[in-house]
Amino acid sequence: MPPARRSSTASSKISAKPAAAPADIPALHLTRFLPYRLSVLANTVSHTLAKLYEKRFGITIPEWRIIAVLGGGETMSAGEIAQRTAMDKVQVSRAISRMLDSSLILRESGDTDRRKALLTLTPKALAIYAEIVPMALTYEEEVTDALSIDERAQLDTLLSKLQARADQLAARPAPVGAQTEPVEE
Repeated sequence: MPPARRSSTASSKISAKPAAAPADIPALHLTRFLPYRLSVLANTVSHTLAKLYEKRFGITIPEWRIIAVLGGGETMSAGEIAQRTAMDKVQVSRAISRMLDSSLILRESGDTDRRKALLTLTPKALAIYAEIVPMALTYEEEVTDALSIDERAQLDTLLSKLQARADQLAARPAPVGAQTEPVEE
């Protein structure tokens, strides 16, 4: 039996050369693009720190972030946790489900709004928090050892300024006519 023939569109897609960027579009150098650099740095730091606790305690990065946020004895809703950690609500919801199954958090309905569940850490999670915090602080010290004391203070100031500006930009309305749907290929 002869092999099936590809359609002309399929074969043209395979042999087509990638389109070159128009000359009027500036080049994007990812290694110097601030959002990319911050993302890579944050991921490197998070994943390296996660190696210290994932196997020992069986928790994921999102679970640790929830433990860290609630570790000060606070009680908050899933939405508040998502806001505080900058994780999306689905990621927070999945982590909460795993943590409920592992007896790491308690869920109680709120006093004023019965639909809003409030979350707190269990003694088991508080014990994990007490063990991870010193490791996390030691790791933070190791990372920032690359900076002088003045550079650390400057970095803190600069990160605060960038966060405030990013929050301002995130809060502004999308320009009229801005495309909100993905571009079809």
